[in-house]
Amino acid sequence: MSFDPRMAGLPPAVIELVHAGARALRDGQPQRAEPLLLRAGAQAPSHPEPLRYLAILQLHTRRAPMAMQTLQRALTLTPDDALLHCDLGTVQSACGDIDTALASWHRACKLEPAQPMPWFNLGRNLQQLGRTDEAIAALREAITHAPDMLPAKILLGDALVHAGRFDEAVSQYRDALRLQPACGDAWRGLSNIKTRALDTDDARMLETQLQRRDIADSDRVAIGHALGKLHEDQGRHADAHAAFIAANALQKRLTPWSRQAFEQFVARALTATEALPAPIDADLGRQVIFIVGQPRSGSTLFEQVLAAHPDVEGASELPYLGIVIQQESIRRGVAYPQWVPQATAADWHRLGRDYLARTARWRAHKPRFTDKLPENWKHAGILRAMLPGASVIETRRDPLETAWSCFKQQFYSQPHFGNDLGDIAAHIQGSERAMDVFRGRAPARIHLHRYEDLLADPESRIRALLDDCGLRFDPACLTSHEARRNVRTASAAQVRQPLRHDTARASAYGALLDPLRAALEQSR
Repeated sequence: MSFDPRMAGLPPAVIELVHAGARALRDGQPQRAEPLLLRAGAQAPSHPEPLRYLAILQLHTRRAPMAMQTLQRALTLTPDDALLHCDLGTVQSACGDIDTALASWHRACKLEPAQPMPWFNLGRNLQQLGRTDEAIAALREAITHAPDMLPAKILLGDALVHAGRFDEAVSQYRDALRLQPACGDAWRGLSNIKTRALDTDDARMLETQLQRRDIADSDRVAIGHALGKLHEDQGRHADAHAAFIAANALQKRLTPWSRQAFEQFVARALTATEALPAPIDADLGRQVIFIVGQPRSGSTLFEQVLAAHPDVEGASELPYLGIVIQQESIRRGVAYPQWVPQATAADWHRLGRDYLARTARWRAHKPRFTDKLPENWKHAGILRAMLPGASVIETRRDPLETAWSCFKQQFYSQPHFGNDLGDIAAHIQGSERAMDVFRGRAPARIHLHRYEDLLADPESRIRALLDDCGLRFDPACLTSHEARRNVRTASAAQVRQPLRHDTARASAYGALLDPLRAALEQSR
């Protein structure tokens, strides 16, 4: 075993304890690892490395506050240890303190600028926060110091896509494929740049990778989706259909989805939100424009239109509404939506203010902002109590086009219902039924907008959209593709193009989609 300079000063017996603990953790045996690392720390109380490994274990076993205390003890021994500050940032992030985590990663980068991991952690988290330009700079630093760091290349490619710098993104993904030809994330990134088609050489490479037996299932799924997209672009719809079917069948085995559990959730949510207390402040949340609906239903285009308005910040897909609800469920020890009938007006006011505090950075320069996470439709029923001043825009597209587009799109965070045509049909029907009820309960705040209507009569529908959000008309919204902003969705390339009327793809598949048509009809 090669000498690790971080172990310098430790007795051989303690080094062996640390290594044994690390091996046990790597092998999925944290209960075996912990006493080994505790013994190492007890035998070398003035050395930070046993403590660092113990903190890694504590974080791995979901004890982030304890891991933070352990790392802080280690830092009292070596205050300028860059790796300790880097690990501390990871733990602080896990505790939900992202600002402090960013400060820790910044300090680690300053202490040891040639270390790639602090730059990588900094870039990854800046990207998640929508601070794309800063993320690009940090990820470039990581690659400068570790040219073969595959995850950094992928994340940099993603960030460049979000910034609209597509040619640079392609270069990063291609570099990643030179390192690892079966890198599914790189193929997914290339395939998601809808305005840069893959070519015949790519087809041969994709087919070669699929013939390998030594690639991960997740890579096989991504490669299958990329091959399906390539076949579709070339007009080979039967081959495309077969590729998408195979990729989704594998993904479904990896991430099953319960249609019954989904339908039960919808029924419970409708019942639980039927009667809610009057809000303490009817204007709370007026700054927010939620855009909800199915993935691939045109929501990114609607957000792009709104983000072109001088009063609106396009924040893209934010996780905070779900996080607030989840944490309240944990606090109460009861799953959502079971606790909804017990929540008081004061509870909803508190939760609404929590959401607004978490999203404050999106109001730093403009008074309004969008939250475009499609899954927020699940919480639309409580918004009239929690954020009664918010506007909610539901987007819908032709069900066949929506369903097929979901099926052939591999998402960065895959909706599990998207791997089965029958499940997609059930999800569309269930969510739209719920939104119809929620809209009936709050018609002044929840508005339905259709993708095809926007394409058919852009100015009229854009004026109606702005009016529903309480925004004055601004002509910039008519040329939203020119708006300079970061777009963190699979439609990042498409929304930077002028409005097109040829976006329908399902009809080209003909009878191959008859099972999907039947499923959509049955779900009505």
